[in-house]
Amino acid sequence: MKAIVLFGSPGSGKGTQAKLLKKRLGIPHISTGDMLRERIRLDGELRAGVGTVMLSGALAPDQLVNRMVEDRLGRADAAKGFILDGYPRTLAQADELCRWLDKRGVREVVIYLAVDYNSIIARLMGRRQCLRCGTLYNLVSQPPKVDLECDRDGEKLVVRDDDSETVIRERLDAYERQTRPVLEFLRQAGRRVEEVAAGADSPEQVFEKICGIVLNHDRA
Repeated sequence: MKAIVLFGSPGSGKGTQAKLLKKRLGIPHISTGDMLRERIRLDGELRAGVGTVMLSGALAPDQLVNRMVEDRLGRADAAKGFILDGYPRTLAQADELCRWLDKRGVREVVIYLAVDYNSIIARLMGRRQCLRCGTLYNLVSQPPKVDLECDRDGEKLVVRDDDSETVIRERLDAYERQTRPVLEFLRQAGRRVEEVAAGADSPEQVFEKICGIVLNHDRA
């Protein structure tokens, strides 16, 4: 089983790399952010509670996220492997994931996408998304062919609610407080953590670095 955990701050490129890995490896891309947004969209009660928390830039409750990820990993398409994007984000989530992996004898590789703070702010402020197909663009680094229109379906691109400047800064603060310590936890737990400089290179160049790490992990 291939278990790849993409780790990094908001805007570090986890979603982009997960989609490229999914296409190359044929295993599912599991994004807790996407799953939460979809559940909030369909569940009015959840939208009033967790949705409000997320729009403020804070993290969703561990119990909800852990249960959601475990259910998703139990599906048939994840039997041969998976790519986790946005999980774990807290120490409690990291502990739960390690338990899940150890119970099944799965050897994961954690890819930490390292990007400096100013680059993250610039990326997120320029980010736009197609609500129909979910494709992400960046007006500076990955603009659409037609201004503010999705290349795939022509849908108008929008700024996500959680990409406003106020929310971006709160999300980055939450990352520093709650998520960055997860890296140290994983290292101390003996997990394989590989750091990839992802600030200056193109998404394709970063992807090739990640593929080299995954290939070496498979051979180990």
